[in-house]
Amino acid sequence: MSGAEFTPHHISATKADLEGNQGRGRFVFLPGSDGRAKEISERFRDVRVCPSARAHNLYLGVLDTPSGPLDVASVASGMGTPSLDIIASELILLGCRVLLRVGTAGSLQPERVHVGDVVVATGAVRDDGASRNYAPLEFPAMAGLEMVEGSRRAGLRGPLSGRVHWGVVHSKDSLFAREFKAAPMAERHEEYMGHLRALGVLASEMEASHLFVLGQYYSQVLAQRGVSGGVLTGAILAIIGGEGPFAPPEQAKGAVERAIELAFSTMVELAGWQGAGGVGR
Repeated sequence: MSGAEFTPHHISATKADLEGNQGRGRFVFLPGSDGRAKEISERFRDVRVCPSARAHNLYLGVLDTPSGPLDVASVASGMGTPSLDIIASELILLGCRVLLRVGTAGSLQPERVHVGDVVVATGAVRDDGASRNYAPLEFPAMAGLEMVEGSRRAGLRGPLSGRVHWGVVHSKDSLFAREFKAAPMAERHEEYMGHLRALGVLASEMEASHLFVLGQYYSQVLAQRGVSGGVLTGAILAIIGGEGPFAPPEQAKGAVERAIELAFSTMVELAGWQGAGGVGR
């Protein structure tokens, strides 16, 4: 778990590239696409890029916060939990302990979670395959408590107030079958998604469930080796679909900008707690 002997094959980085933050490693923004990873990195200073032949380019930099400089990175997880499994695992094995997904989702409660809003996942329905290789389905996929609390403190003030929602999200493997019903089992998918709506699940996306399971698993591995703090994971999602599958580009762009803004504010909160011994004690 130290990462000293681990060589990644999908991101171009070493343990030294990802060190920082009092042994917690770089705090990582984990969007789905390389374009969004680059967009996020434009807010860093002293940016350095570790290029990847698979378009998982790693953007390294520093974020200035009221508590001091924070070592950060952004990299695309790719689409779906199998891709995220590889990228997040490589980051963790190289020493990263704080990973925040910054993605998009469709609303399952369009009467109150609107296009343009932001959802912070407190947990996720594990309708994915990758996490089943780590834990039985009865095991819950939960976001890190500090990540949720940091986002809450950041999201309840300023211009985002009133546009951020906290709750359970749905993580699926197939966008077209499960959500868009483009498959022979369309009626079954419709019934399944209806159950989730009735239970109050806020939004549907494709990566958070497995990120949370990885955080829980590797936290236990570290604890067994006497390392405190664990791996902190979270997911902040821009709502780009509701009654229809995709919002107009300008609305989607606004939602993504809000999600990125909240992600940065959340990392700033975590940086303050780190300085006070509150993250990774």
